Amino acid sequence: MKALAVIATIVATMASMMSATQAAENAPPAKATPLMTRDLEGIAGKEMLVLVVEYPPGGVSQPHRHNASVFVYVLEGSVTMQVAGSAPVTLKPGDTFFEAPGDVHVTSTNASSSAPAKFLVYMVKNKGAPASVPAPGVVPGG
Repeated sequence: MKALAVIATIVATMASMMSATQAAENAPPAKATPLMTRDLEGIAGKEMLVLVVEYPPGGVSQPHRHNASVFVYVLEGSVTMQVAGSAPVTLKPGDTFFEAPGDVHVTSTNASSSAPAKFLVYMVKNKGAPASVPAPGVVPGG
């Protein structure tokens, strides 16, 4: 009996993970607009990238990494953010969020299915490196 309960739990967990992945794949994507890139004086090989990110209602990003120090400031709406190993947090206008260079961003979504969300991103990264790279095999919210 215990073996059946364990198997049922594993199957339910896998189904939940698959539905979260499918939901993220089918959700409207975020729109990221670069505002400025500047070399950082006195810090060889580093640059600051400033972006505005807009999520349509229900918008979501796939799990990814930035390989940078990332500072987020919410302008409008609400977003749910989570890095691997931490609990998700829902942010509203005026709230901030930080990602370290080694973090995997497992959750980044508009917390609303009816209103857009917008936030500023300040990123200190290696000069010329991409702002974001996919995190293959990582389940959204994992």
